[in-house]
Amino acid sequence: MNITLLQAENIIAVAKEKSIALDTKMNIAIVDAGANLVAFARMDGAWLGSLDISIKKAKTARFFDMNTGVIGELSQPGGPLFNIEHSNNGLITFPGGVPIKNAAGEIIGAIGVSGSSVENDHAVADAGASAL
Repeated sequence: MNITLLQAENIIAVAKEKSIALDTKMNIAIVDAGANLVAFARMDGAWLGSLDISIKKAKTARFFDMNTGVIGELSQPGGPLFNIEHSNNGLITFPGGVPIKNAAGEIIGAIGVSGSSVENDHAVADAGASAL
């Protein structure tokens, strides 16, 4: 099961609304179940450097089917996933990447958000992922 373009566009719209409510400018990436980019939005004025980060957050969340913040906790020195961020051509292991599930609870993709504090990035990603 894969996310559709229409679903991805709707998720981006919800994520943009949350970003505006938080007074932030975000890069928002949606990947499908195979971690392929389906949709992307860079809000006017969002940091250019966050473009790549948002895509990598989405891919990281899908590669491991968990929030990127959880992976970050596990990848600290001494942790079971220490140095994992160097795999898969680079992962992002701080908050802002969230798996997207359908009504049956199956993971159909992921969202990655970057452009503000990690707390805001996660809040926007979570709002988007919950849009389905």
